[in-house]
Amino acid sequence: MKSNILVVDDEPVARQSLADILKLEGHNVTAAPNGQAAVEYVRTHPIDLMIVDLRMPGMDGLEVVQVVNQISPETEVILLTAYGSTETAIQALRLRIHDYLLKPASPAQVLASVKKGLTRRTSKSRTSSAVVADADEAMSIFSLKDGTTVDLSRRQIKHKNKVEHLTPAEGRLLRILIENEGKVFSHRELVLLVQGYDTSQREAPEILRPLVSRLRHKLDQFPSLSERVVSVRGTGYLYEGNK
Repeated sequence: MKSNILVVDDEPVARQSLADILKLEGHNVTAAPNGQAAVEYVRTHPIDLMIVDLRMPGMDGLEVVQVVNQISPETEVILLTAYGSTETAIQALRLRIHDYLLKPASPAQVLASVKKGLTRRTSKSRTSSAVVADADEAMSIFSLKDGTTVDLSRRQIKHKNKVEHLTPAEGRLLRILIENEGKVFSHRELVLLVQGYDTSQREAPEILRPLVSRLRHKLDQFPSLSERVVSVRGTGYLYEGNK
């Protein structure tokens, strides 16, 4: 079965060259000219592996990977950059990127990295297939001391006979905050991770505020969840788990 690969690069020649090399190897290849287009494509198409340029206008490569890790965590990622640095390499590792190649990478280097990435993805799928459904369900359900349960997969909160349903955006926001308890996310980071697009630090709070307000209104109906989404003045939001 052919693998689905997405090439993301704002340079037309580099983008076309990579796509041609991979097509010759028999892969299904799609090319995206920028980070926003890549994120929109991944939201609606299964992608086995992405090759992403680090430096792009708008959403850069690391920002693209952050969003893809949320919406398609099984996708393997190769980061390409002409500007290697220790800091960028560390960031790449934190984002669980499969490989980090310096431009200009030779066709042989690219193909070897792609082969390893696809092998790793297949191996992970096989070893986890028997338990993945149960594991995902367990990781998606959070129980609180008073019996309230937050089911992130079904986007619902339950306590006794009361059930509240969340919208997809509210569900994504709550998942990001709960799974990173105590971590402060900036307004811009949350817009990027929840809505999938980049915006300025000035505009981000205005975009986020109505969503946070709606989510808080729903959480306030459950005493054990009330006031857990905390505003950090001038910065962003966090989820406090021990209130």
